[in-house]
Amino acid sequence: MIVRSSASRSHLRHPARRVLLVAALLASALPTVAHAQSQGEVIAELRAQIESLRVEQARSNQRIAELETTLEKVAATQASAPSAAPVLAASAGSPLPTAAAKPASPPRLAISGDIRVRYEGNFSDRDIPDRNRGVMRARLRASYAVNPWLTIGGQLATGDPNDPNTTDITLTRFDDKLTASLDQVYIRAKFGSLQIDAGKIGQPFTRTELVWDGDVSPQGISAAYAMSLGSGANLKATAMYFIVDEVAAGPDSGMLGGQLGFDYSPSRDLKLELAAGYYDYSLGSVAGGDAGDFRSNLFQNGRYVSDFNLLDVIAAVSWQGLGQKWPVRIVGDYVKNFGAATSQDSGFGVDLIVGRANKPHDWRFTYGYAQVDTDAVLAAYSHDNTNIATNYLQHTLAVDYTVNPNLLLNATLYHYTPKSRLNAGSNDPADWLNRFRLNAVVTF
Repeated sequence: MIVRSSASRSHLRHPARRVLLVAALLASALPTVAHAQSQGEVIAELRAQIESLRVEQARSNQRIAELETTLEKVAATQASAPSAAPVLAASAGSPLPTAAAKPASPPRLAISGDIRVRYEGNFSDRDIPDRNRGVMRARLRASYAVNPWLTIGGQLATGDPNDPNTTDITLTRFDDKLTASLDQVYIRAKFGSLQIDAGKIGQPFTRTELVWDGDVSPQGISAAYAMSLGSGANLKATAMYFIVDEVAAGPDSGMLGGQLGFDYSPSRDLKLELAAGYYDYSLGSVAGGDAGDFRSNLFQNGRYVSDFNLLDVIAAVSWQGLGQKWPVRIVGDYVKNFGAATSQDSGFGVDLIVGRANKPHDWRFTYGYAQVDTDAVLAAYSHDNTNIATNYLQHTLAVDYTVNPNLLLNATLYHYTPKSRLNAGSNDPADWLNRFRLNAVVTF
């Protein structure tokens, strides 16, 4: 409760003082009116400032992106320059690198390999009892990029070091240790579309098992040049000098060969391939060979009966009209030895492959037929899928199932017999043999 005195009431009743009071009230209200009148101008000014900040932020983002690009280029240049110690990728269990330490290019050291375990059964052989065995193969590969155009590499593999066309080891001999050796060691130089390999190198040619077994690692030098012809066509030329056997006194053994390859894709679902190669062997020395190298070729008085000048023509058609999961591929290979001293100088093989085997739950089915004369190919480097390297008729059935990209299961049956009774050797020419294999292959 407010009690005003009589003096205060008389003060408010005075006319002059009332005018002063009203003026004071108006004066206090003027800032509010002025504020209301300028509010629109203030909002407009704020909006202009915000827009200016947005423009400035965009300029800053652009500048940051330019600096990051420059930094990546500098890092890439430093990574490609020789250094005192190699830069290795982080191994499992090591601390993860921070974002700032992320490499600007792929690791310069690459490691891969595979392990295969196998059951093999041999049946219907009239000459010897049926045979069952366990077989293993292990391979470890590594390559290191010395600089952007030069790479060194090698492969360590199981198998008999004196047998060039296999890396398999039979599990036996009271649990003795497995034998392994340096299967490849090479220097590789790449200059655009040209690649040169020297040392004990991987197989450079397009091939089938008819002429070149997949485990043969030639020793010498190879060069390959690939080019695009446009409109889905490509050309590749490959040459190799293979040092077969070198001796200190007397003629050496070697091979000079070349292959021209062509492929063409007239549509998305169709691809055509053709490769023609010529391999000219000069077998002046056989001192470094043994019975496993000569195998089923004609061999007398410590010498090959035939020379080996092989024309090898491979043609393939691939079609994906049934979808990506079920490609169809037909491969044919014909070989003729123009250096043969006998009419047993040619051979051929045809394979039909349906399906793929590179994604989980993929199936692939293969049927192959081949017949090869005694001296059609150099047996030292042809297939070792059966115990008859040349002079055979052979049917092959195979099924592959991909459990995941790193695990493949395979079942293969070889049904084969000698082709010529004259050169059947210890094999009964009327006997059809069977070799059955179950394989599990893990890759990494």
